Amino acid sequence: MTLAIPLTGDAVSPQAHKLLSAVRELVELSKGTVTVEQAAAEPVEPPLAAGPEVRLLTGSRQALLDGAALPLTRLEFDLLLYLAERPRRVFSRAQLLAAVWGYERAGERTVDVHVRRLRLKLGASVPAITTVYGVGYRLADDAHIAVLPHD
Repeated sequence: MTLAIPLTGDAVSPQAHKLLSAVRELVELSKGTVTVEQAAAEPVEPPLAAGPEVRLLTGSRQALLDGAALPLTRLEFDLLLYLAERPRRVFSRAQLLAAVWGYERAGERTVDVHVRRLRLKLGASVPAITTVYGVGYRLADDAHIAVLPHD
């Protein structure tokens, strides 16, 4: 199957980059390949990250917000890491309890409390977690979170 998406103009919009990333992920999940053909002479680079960036250093389990240490609890770090490693996917509270907490018997509002605390620590300038009403939570589309395996 061939899908042609005409992109005009000198710069490709951030929305077009998101669309291309989503299509690439879907194709790769089904063992397909993606070929990007561009008529422009200059290569198009993805847009620069706007706003603060969060770095999750998995080796030392540290979180940095624009280079400054961000004091997260173990569960807050694990929750943010779990969502950051699985962008564009929505998780129910029960799924998050099982994956991050390791059990399903606690009240599902436990997830809500941890998400609220995490949002407070990140501040309003870092939209990291999106609520999908009636379903659960997912990583925000415009979240700038880098997961780094080493310090």
